Amino acid sequence: MKDKTGKNNSGTPDGQASPPATKAVAVGRRGAADLPHITAKGHGYVAEKILDIAFSDGVKVRQDKDLVNLLDAFEVESPVPLEALHAVSLILERVYAANRQMADRSGMQTDTQETDMDTQGTGHETP
Repeated sequence: MKDKTGKNNSGTPDGQASPPATKAVAVGRRGAADLPHITAKGHGYVAEKILDIAFSDGVKVRQDKDLVNLLDAFEVESPVPLEALHAVSLILERVYAANRQMADRSGMQTDTQETDMDTQGTGHETP
């Protein structure tokens, strides 16, 4: 059934399915020793704002439907669940590598500590 704007009840013209709402979950750390925790999450407009802030601040963004669905089940300020730590560690490994490359190009030092990652995705400090 269409309303007076010509859209059906789902809010889309001609009965087309509406696209899935955007989801975003931000993950961060308070300190080097802390586990990663969920710093923000949202759907639709809120998710778009989270992404806008991330892009404008130069934060690396990864598109991973399975990971966002897993993390979205937890509350803001919750530690990242163990099931997701491997995926998060792989993402952080790439972020740190990108930061090192940018620092090497500009001659600056990074403020992250080098770690070796084993096949399980857990790190240990290098001597």
